[in-house]
Amino acid sequence: MSIFAWCSRRAGGLAMLATIGLSYWVISSELQAQRHGYKYASDDSLSAPHYDPSRWGSWVTIFSYYCLLIHFLVFIFPLRSCWAVFTITRNLRKAARTRALKDLKFNHRRRGSSTSLSSSETLTSSRDISSTSSSEAGDLDPEAYTDGDIAPDRVIHAIVIPNYKEENDTLRETLEVLASHPQARNTYDVYLAMEQRERNAETKAARLTNEFSKKFRSIDFTVHPSDIPGELAGKGSNMAWAARKLSEKYSLAQRKDVIVTGIDADSHLSSNYFALVTTMHMAYPDSASTTLYSAPIIFDRNAHNVPAIVRVADVLWSAAGMSGLYKGSWIAPPTSVYSVPLELVDRVGGWDCDSEAIGEDLHMYLKCFFALNGNLTVRTVLSPVSQTNVTGGGRGKGIRGMVADVRARYKQALRHMWGALDTGYALRKVVEVWRERKHTARAFRPLHMSTNDVSETYVPQSQIDSVDAEATPESGIFSDVVTDTLKEPDWQRIFILFHRLFEAHFLPVQMTILVVASTLYVWITEGNSDPHGVSWIFSLCNVLRTAGFMEVALYLFLYEDFHKICVESREIEMGDAGLLKGMHFSRRQVKTNLIDYIMVPLVAPIFGSIPCAQAQICHFWTLDLVYTVSKKVTRERAKSVTADALV
Repeated sequence: MSIFAWCSRRAGGLAMLATIGLSYWVISSELQAQRHGYKYASDDSLSAPHYDPSRWGSWVTIFSYYCLLIHFLVFIFPLRSCWAVFTITRNLRKAARTRALKDLKFNHRRRGSSTSLSSSETLTSSRDISSTSSSEAGDLDPEAYTDGDIAPDRVIHAIVIPNYKEENDTLRETLEVLASHPQARNTYDVYLAMEQRERNAETKAARLTNEFSKKFRSIDFTVHPSDIPGELAGKGSNMAWAARKLSEKYSLAQRKDVIVTGIDADSHLSSNYFALVTTMHMAYPDSASTTLYSAPIIFDRNAHNVPAIVRVADVLWSAAGMSGLYKGSWIAPPTSVYSVPLELVDRVGGWDCDSEAIGEDLHMYLKCFFALNGNLTVRTVLSPVSQTNVTGGGRGKGIRGMVADVRARYKQALRHMWGALDTGYALRKVVEVWRERKHTARAFRPLHMSTNDVSETYVPQSQIDSVDAEATPESGIFSDVVTDTLKEPDWQRIFILFHRLFEAHFLPVQMTILVVASTLYVWITEGNSDPHGVSWIFSLCNVLRTAGFMEVALYLFLYEDFHKICVESREIEMGDAGLLKGMHFSRRQVKTNLIDYIMVPLVAPIFGSIPCAQAQICHFWTLDLVYTVSKKVTRERAKSVTADALV
């Protein structure tokens, strides 16, 4: 392993040590000057030793301006999140109003059919929707939205549900929600991605596939082996195995209209999610194969049953995911649920399986981003994905139960922060992009016929030409090879990407260190004549820090509306689908959730700074993380003896 590769994987830890070292040097130097009674050179007193500011003044300047930079980043992050949740909520409200008017006008509309609208009507709506649902271009105007408008059936949705030791009811409920969609019978290919490590995994999968065999276009399962060298157990390796298996089922002619969607076992998606993805895919044929679809997430099923500190942690986590989903945003990494065209999966060689891919959503985004030289298109799907809060099963168990819930949420936070390894991955990829910036020719095969190494290497133009010449129906040798030319690297997008990575993986720890260090520095130097001329910086930092907390409170206030409209929309859809009975809904009110605002100062260190620091320190001796599946909330069902119990 090269020194650069080693350092890149520990970039967060090295940055943390460097910041601690800089802070210690500056503070200790100032403290030493105070303790030994040094006088500043500008003073008239000659009885005491003089203190020359130029001796370490440059380090003080670096420390001060870096502190200002970090505070400025802390200021703009919640501001961006507030704008994102405001615009998303506004457009969801418009969409709900449009649906209400349409239901009143077309109350005879058929449900349960994939042809509820004519193709021509759908395509007209599709172009309106897709042109307004991109985080990159267009206006987010949902006036053209239609609830469950179905585009032509040629677009196939391959829906992968990776799971390990998930409860049967959790998986069954997710499948029931998917099966309730009007387009499920015609366009959904569902794949249960099981793990060989789980006992009776095949039996559980077979039972579910038999139960839902007539509800989807197809439903199948894959079993990920547990003994593949170099793989780390997790969602990424499971997705990689499932994707290679499902790739075999689609011909070259079909692949351009197959979209792979990875969801969590507890994710509830609206039918509108897939309808919008379909219409955007069809409306932009030129960029259809280089587009990733991302949606906001919302924790709206058991938020009322978890401690406030856990609830707020998840609300702020969703804020991080939404912070890039606004009009004009070039960088919008997905959170948990996202969709990728199969052709793009082919291009990048599928999902990675090593320890760096533990955060498979961000890692896959980065893989696609750099495979396209930063020219990845991300389109926002204005259909929030319903999720459940992490719980340790502590409801009704008092203090001990609350501790169990907080511990479960901390483990998830540590897994999220373990994703700091992706910053190192991005550093190495940007070096590759620079080295191959003049080599834009690419060739790739279907995922199940390629290897990760081949899919990402540069292919000489001479070989591309030979492939084009020999790829004839008569020869058949290169008939499965796709060739194209990439755009030149977009360095502006790459710069913004690294800003977002710094924000996600470095900022929590850096901010904590510098808040403590700047407070100590101001306390030590109080009453001095400010020979470095930096006192204004720390005054400004106090203003930015206060403004940042106020912005977080504003975000929580704006989130109330977002949460309300999402719950109302999901309740209507579940009622129409006949799944309302026993379904969980968490409603929020500002008056009853005032404690959430109080919890914000505690959430930042407990589920941000501390797990981030722990992960970055652990990376110095290990890159592997083993985690367990958290308990999920499921719909209340009547107790009965079933095959599940017998197994």
